[in-house]
Amino acid sequence: MGINMGICGDVLGKKDLMEKTFEPKIICFLCNWCTYAGADLAGTSRIQYKPNGIPIRVMCSSRVDPMHILWAFKHGADGVLIGGCHPGDCHYQNGNYKTRRRVFLLEKVLKDFGIEPNRLKLEWISASEGRKYAKVIDEFIEEIRKLGPLAMEQSEE
Repeated sequence: MGINMGICGDVLGKKDLMEKTFEPKIICFLCNWCTYAGADLAGTSRIQYKPNGIPIRVMCSSRVDPMHILWAFKHGADGVLIGGCHPGDCHYQNGNYKTRRRVFLLEKVLKDFGIEPNRLKLEWISASEGRKYAKVIDEFIEEIRKLGPLAMEQSEE
């Protein structure tokens, strides 16, 4: 004999107990030399963090084109994290400075698409900062959870 959880939730004065809570989908573009290595360190050190981030390794944060970010939002991402080397430590001299300029401009454009600019996050995380990576991803997930799902028309392209 099964229990109807919907009825139990109504009896307890709560919404449907079976209702799923929102779990944000985060696309993470991570610099190979620093942030990806920091994420790897977090994993090998068994530092706990939420699994909502989908890591995509790029050779440099400057290789992330604004179209990649817009594509991610259009195809279901609730947030996008870009992780790169600290300013002055880029393995390609000035790639992270280019990234910072692009993100600054893209945040202004996102509003025109109806996307809150704080759904895009840029962080400098070195290879030795596994704990920082875990903290950044957890905090970003909570920030996106408060914003709720991104309400955009999904595309099947």
